[in-house]
Amino acid sequence: MTQISLSGEVADAVNSGRAIVALESTILSHGLPPGRNLDVARRLEETVRAAGAVPATIAVLDGTPVVGLSAAQLDRVCAPDADLDKLSLRDLGPAIGLGRSGATTVASTSALAHEAGIGVFATGGLGGVHVGANESWDISADLGVLARVRTLVVCSGVKSVLDIAATLEVLETNSVPVLGYRTDDFPAFYLRSSRFAVPWRVEDPAQAAAVVAAHRRYSGSGALLANPIPVESEMDGALHDRLLAEGLDLLRSKDVRGKDVTPVLLEHFHTASGGVSLDANEALVLSNAKLAAEIAVELA
Repeated sequence: MTQISLSGEVADAVNSGRAIVALESTILSHGLPPGRNLDVARRLEETVRAAGAVPATIAVLDGTPVVGLSAAQLDRVCAPDADLDKLSLRDLGPAIGLGRSGATTVASTSALAHEAGIGVFATGGLGGVHVGANESWDISADLGVLARVRTLVVCSGVKSVLDIAATLEVLETNSVPVLGYRTDDFPAFYLRSSRFAVPWRVEDPAQAAAVVAAHRRYSGSGALLANPIPVESEMDGALHDRLLAEGLDLLRSKDVRGKDVTPVLLEHFHTASGGVSLDANEALVLSNAKLAAEIAVELA
């Protein structure tokens, strides 16, 4: 039976109860271009360390789930010719059983982090309910995992292409508390507000940690902390709306569905925005990593 491989640093931190922050690898292999992805990977880990926590970037390499990638493994994940599979939770079994290599999504990263004893995870955006899901049943596995894994996910909400109202409803149905960090509005990734309210608001890492600790006493579900993109990095609203309309037309014209939607949409944003969306993506995920580390320190 394949065991999760923990780096020495992560294993020591788990055993000693130190603060740890899980980081996904899909954003590196599928969300950012070569070169920039490795720079962001390193900066994410540096950001977590600077806040007093241990970073644990997660991927599956040659059939082994690895929690806490080494420098060489980060290089491998970010290489232009890496050709990694995109692994959600449903894909972990096949990838591990067949000895494949892949980058982990929010769902699979959360599950592997939980299995390794890590309860805080920082990412860019959460998956959710797709528009038209009443016919397509296209709902991200991220929501199902949050319903049953006691992980705090720190993110900048969900992308505006999703059905945000339905996403929040699914989270409520599954008893996943949604917290806004210094905001009353649920963020929409590149935008600070989706115009949907968050049920609860926290003002600092200590408050967030107190809520998460109390929630874990009474529930087996995870929690979601929505941290808006920094003000100075928010995408211009008119540019965002134009890119989104173009992206939706592209999805329809190419009949893109399921797990291929996000990569295609992100690629359009990155290429058609002249790099604006890449800067925004980098800023928000670094902000989330810093906040997650501060909360992990409070929880520890």
